[in-house]
Amino acid sequence: MEASVRKLFDRYERFFRQSLSGDMDMDEIASLYASDFIAASPGGVMTGKNDDQLKQVMAQGYRHYRAIGTKEMRIRNVRFSPIDDHHCVAHVAWTATYVRKNHSNVAIDFDVHYFVQELGGEPKVFGWVSGDEEALLRKHGII
Repeated sequence: MEASVRKLFDRYERFFRQSLSGDMDMDEIASLYASDFIAASPGGVMTGKNDDQLKQVMAQGYRHYRAIGTKEMRIRNVRFSPIDDHHCVAHVAWTATYVRKNHSNVAIDFDVHYFVQELGGEPKVFGWVSGDEEALLRKHGII
């Protein structure tokens, strides 16, 4: 399972980078996610469906990332916590690089913990837990 989940996050990183350049294929991005998902952050817990609304929200999110100067998103490390034969938590360490007007670029490290289910040989993200992204961006003068 670990090898297939690593491939999932290789795709995730590649699709994220393409989206930052404006080359968004929302169907490809949505293919990373299960039909339903849960997300938790200091802002609360939400649930959602992998549908057209998700694609619209994600496209809006990528436009926002470009607007605030996000130039690169790369994975530094992926660590796995197996749950059973079909589920794991992928602890993904990311580095985001931002271009700021009249300032040097800034790289920000953060972690997101993804819940992954693999059925039929294809892993899908069905949830994630993240920190306070807005506070982190404020702290570094991005927003």
